[in-house]
Amino acid sequence: MSARSIALIAMAAVILCVCSWITVPFTVPFTMQTFAVACALLLLGGRRGLAAIGLYVLLGIVGLPVFSGFRGGLGHLLGPTGGYILGFLFTGLAFLLLEPVLPEKPYVLRILLLECCLLPCYLVGTLWFTAVSRTKGGGTGFLTALTLCVLPYLLPDLAKLILAERVAHRVRKRLPELRE
Repeated sequence: MSARSIALIAMAAVILCVCSWITVPFTVPFTMQTFAVACALLLLGGRRGLAAIGLYVLLGIVGLPVFSGFRGGLGHLLGPTGGYILGFLFTGLAFLLLEPVLPEKPYVLRILLLECCLLPCYLVGTLWFTAVSRTKGGGTGFLTALTLCVLPYLLPDLAKLILAERVAHRVRKRLPELRE
């Protein structure tokens, strides 16, 4: 991997950190992480975008305050909303698999494909939330967790994906070598 690629991955991870600090408290905090994940994947491609997401998660695991609310550490990741952070890795994997069909698609289809890439994140996060809730005696079922942790985020996440696609499109026009 070239020094340029490493620098781009690190820069995307830093942007992810900053976007996670933009928070509106809720069951699962509203953040701009989804926007940053989508931008990293769209701008850097699946491999390097996934590496940026992995670096972000690793920074949080070692205790740097990169998660929402300036939190970090394995304890936060093992908490009820940690599955959504880990789910971003699955979003990156889904993007990597769908990436070959992404470029030639019309704008609306690209947005729908990006939304499909979020489905594994929603699934992993909701299963995680349910499991952690049950171990803490809460007994939240999967459908209840889905209602609390996913449904309120569908439209805001769609808006973030649209914004990310528009930003990535404009940046790629000015810096086409980003995907090389």
